[in-house]
Amino acid sequence: MTDVQPEVSVEDRSLAMSCAVLGAAVGVFGIAFGVGSVAAGGSVAMTCVMSLLVFTGASQFSAVSVIAAGGSTAAALGGASLLAARNAVYGLAMSRTLQGPLLSRLVAAQITIDESTAMSTAQEHPQSARSAFWWTGASVYVFWNLGTLIGALAGNAIDPEQFGLDAAFPAGFVAMVIPHLRHRNGRRAAAIGAVACAVTMPFLPAGVPILCASVGVLVGVKKP
Repeated sequence: MTDVQPEVSVEDRSLAMSCAVLGAAVGVFGIAFGVGSVAAGGSVAMTCVMSLLVFTGASQFSAVSVIAAGGSTAAALGGASLLAARNAVYGLAMSRTLQGPLLSRLVAAQITIDESTAMSTAQEHPQSARSAFWWTGASVYVFWNLGTLIGALAGNAIDPEQFGLDAAFPAGFVAMVIPHLRHRNGRRAAAIGAVACAVTMPFLPAGVPILCASVGVLVGVKKP
């Protein structure tokens, strides 16, 4: 028994470190959001409150982009809501992993995002899956909001492309997908999603092809 405990502890530390690193990477992209939001005319307070309450990067960037381009509030909310719809699917996927009192589930709902769901579902054991979800969700929430604050305060002094901040978010997604490619269903889902996205990109508005790519998750409905 004493021989097993240190090994489990090392695995837990390794998982926690991976979750923290992912959160820090997303936080870097939060700086880009803060800069973009203020450049689009938002105040520091409004930008930070949006990250605290909405907390879904794709939707936040979508809303700010529409406003910056002169679009209406309705158009901004419509696009953001469409992109945020995927989180409802994540909630259904995580419902079997996350059990507990109402307050715990409400907190879990706030941090049910791409990163926390991906890290959780990549784990083989239920306890590791729960730990990965909470560690990743908390890490991303803290770093994303910290990054938003830094970017909003910096304003136009930072050019996201010059510092490579625009690459942080895609790189984070690639890191999340890699563990799933160890399994056949993961490879199938990735291939289907990539094809669906590539086929619809020339015809659909920005952001919608990514939603179409989610058809790949149907592969995982059946147990491997």
